[in-house]
Amino acid sequence: MMTLCDTLGPAERPRERLLNQGAQTLTDAELLAIILGSGVRGQHAIAYACGLLNQYGGLSNLLNARSDQLIKTYGLGQAKVSAIVAIKELCVRAALEQIKVGELMGQPEQVRSFCRHKLAHLKVEHCIAIYLNAQNRFITIEEVSHGTLTQTSIYPREIVKSALQHHASALILAHNHPSGSIQPSQADIHLTVQLKKALYLIDVQLHDHLIVSGQFVSSMAEMGHL
Repeated sequence: MMTLCDTLGPAERPRERLLNQGAQTLTDAELLAIILGSGVRGQHAIAYACGLLNQYGGLSNLLNARSDQLIKTYGLGQAKVSAIVAIKELCVRAALEQIKVGELMGQPEQVRSFCRHKLAHLKVEHCIAIYLNAQNRFITIEEVSHGTLTQTSIYPREIVKSALQHHASALILAHNHPSGSIQPSQADIHLTVQLKKALYLIDVQLHDHLIVSGQFVSSMAEMGHL
């Protein structure tokens, strides 16, 4: 098996460059090569990583691929697949950690980043609710529902029940659109209006309803639907 030591001098190798110059100086393929640790027969780690990124259509698609899909890929054994899946999960946890600190309405980009990491890669619609206290600080997050490729069933009464159980004063709803559309459907708008009315009766505010599609997140509050 060809290694980087066979083809690159010490100053050119990704690990050494990362430590000496910083991770930002490395390409996606070089960073991925460090994670993979080795290449395959006839290809060192960087060349193999380049091919892997091309095969999956980029870093985001690779990190969001299912483990059962990755394990079928030439050159990816259990160790490499585990490393890739672990990176994805660490990204989700790091994003969640960010929204657990401070007042959420003052950090909308962190909330959107978490929703992207959590929902963007899913192939069917999933809806989550982020529950907040009176100071708009994080209480907990729950999956409200998940459905088919095109729709999910969300029941306002179940969200109201959960809000009461968690003693929430507000919440943010978010769901993904596997179709690729970033615009709310009429069903999305109807649900948002009905949920806002239901929450109003128990003195809980619906701050926003976010729609995630790929790397984009739209806010129904900013669109005027709240």
